[in-house]
Amino acid sequence: MMKAQDIMTTNVVTIRGSATVADAVELMKTKKLRGLIVERRDENDPYGIISETDIVNKVAAYGHDPKQMRVYEIMTKPCITVNPELGVEYVARLFASTRIRRAPVIKGNLLGIISVSDILRKSDFVEKPKSNFELYCEEYPDALESRIYED
Repeated sequence: MMKAQDIMTTNVVTIRGSATVADAVELMKTKKLRGLIVERRDENDPYGIISETDIVNKVAAYGHDPKQMRVYEIMTKPCITVNPELGVEYVARLFASTRIRRAPVIKGNLLGIISVSDILRKSDFVEKPKSNFELYCEEYPDALESRIYED
């Protein structure tokens, strides 16, 4: 069974909680991301997370100025985290039961981030064919002719 560490993204983009929401939006646009991990203030502080949904639901929907609001005002903290040894099946269950789409992978420190996209693109829950084979379709002209049905 694959583990979270096998499919997580290790190049994690983070942001400070004191950054403006506008800074977060710009970073997300530039890096083509849907969420950012919010850095800890110290070793004992938990990680946070901010997503595009947070920005839309908590800032845009209420007409708040993203240049005035800070990330710490709308982030989720503490956020749900994943142990790198956790099996991908259990990560998927965690995501389904909590309705989250991404989580930081933590073992003392931030090791990576895992998302539903990682599960779909990188995991082996859909078996790959064991042998190479080619699919082909023969032409059947009769099967292609249109049929008209009358009542």
